[in-house]
Amino acid sequence: MRKGIITALAAAVFGAAASAQTPADKVDPFIGTTNFGTTNPGAVTPHGMMSVVPFNVMGSAENLYDKDARWWSTPYEYHNKFFTGFAHGALSGVGCPDMGSLLTMATTGPLKVDYREYGTAYSGEKASPGYYAATLDRYGIRAEATATARTSAERYTFPVGQGHILLNLGEGLTNESGAMVRRVSATEIEGMKLLGTFCYNPQKVFPVYFVLRVSKTPSASGYWKKQRPMTGVEAEWTPDNGKYKLYTEYGRELAGDDVGYWFTFDDLQEGEQVEVRMGISYVSTENARKNLDAEQPAGTTFDAIRTAAREQWDKDLGRIRVEGGTKEQQTVFYTALYHALIHPNLLSDVNGEYPLMERAGTGLTEGERYTVFSLWDTYRNLHQLMTLVYPERQREMLRSMVAMYDEWGWLPKWEL
Repeated sequence: MRKGIITALAAAVFGAAASAQTPADKVDPFIGTTNFGTTNPGAVTPHGMMSVVPFNVMGSAENLYDKDARWWSTPYEYHNKFFTGFAHGALSGVGCPDMGSLLTMATTGPLKVDYREYGTAYSGEKASPGYYAATLDRYGIRAEATATARTSAERYTFPVGQGHILLNLGEGLTNESGAMVRRVSATEIEGMKLLGTFCYNPQKVFPVYFVLRVSKTPSASGYWKKQRPMTGVEAEWTPDNGKYKLYTEYGRELAGDDVGYWFTFDDLQEGEQVEVRMGISYVSTENARKNLDAEQPAGTTFDAIRTAAREQWDKDLGRIRVEGGTKEQQTVFYTALYHALIHPNLLSDVNGEYPLMERAGTGLTEGERYTVFSLWDTYRNLHQLMTLVYPERQREMLRSMVAMYDEWGWLPKWEL
């Protein structure tokens, strides 16, 4: 066969003789993360509801690009070097900001909950399909992330001493504010964050629900909330006037515009690992828990999740075989195919439930319901590619579009 010809295979994987590398080896997730490409190197599975993305666009005057200083639509920019956590659920390659919230962070030393204070430079960055890792320089913590279709797994390797896991619900890329968090047990919390107002649509808002678990019982835990500025006599009643207030005894639920939750571990050994698992849903916290339990059964290891994500990428990318060309050209091709398989995303939960289009209520699908259709862009080429190479998935996407018309009266334009 002539070199340079692209042959679509019915088989899902490469033959052993085709290449010493797998298709996922040829993907560089850092392509498109600069020069306003607005992609990110986070961990995601093909068309996954969940993505785990390093957030580095706030909190430091040393950043070249800051979400609060200019119009900015991605949680990550390659030249920025100030890490303030992992965002859960993010958009890739878009021009308007939204989502990129539910920020988790690991720290050591005195507990700080202001991202300007707990953020850190990072090094040793590494990314491949379904996996991301970096070292948090200020703390000596190795932070790793991977994902399933609807859930995430993070692994933090700590130095000896005291460490913390933070969940910041006050920040993100979304223009909406408001969140709630509730303690379920010593190692589990649940809640929701309001998202939306994508691209000048102020009434297009929606909640994301979550369940988060830590692998180690904390020595202490609690909530935080940013207190409003007070003046006069009123200000004399609180030592936290205009500051972040730590709630160390309150244990029910907390809501507000700038709230969060912290876990503290006093007795960490050198190299000890603490893991964070999160499930999300756009229907309910109950469904977020069902997603987490179904996709990460008890005993599932971080490495097993990472391996499964990698295998899924190899299976999907391997439906197209490229012969000839340079190593760099093959990297360009497979990275482009990788980006093409991020959106649209799953919207339905493991039980088939999903939020109805632009109105209250829950639907039930027999297959999968998809979201993030930018049809004014993707009708030109993406869906033709899906029809040729991933027809079973494209069929579900078309069914999703028709169902949206039935629920709303129009096919989707910028449907989240």
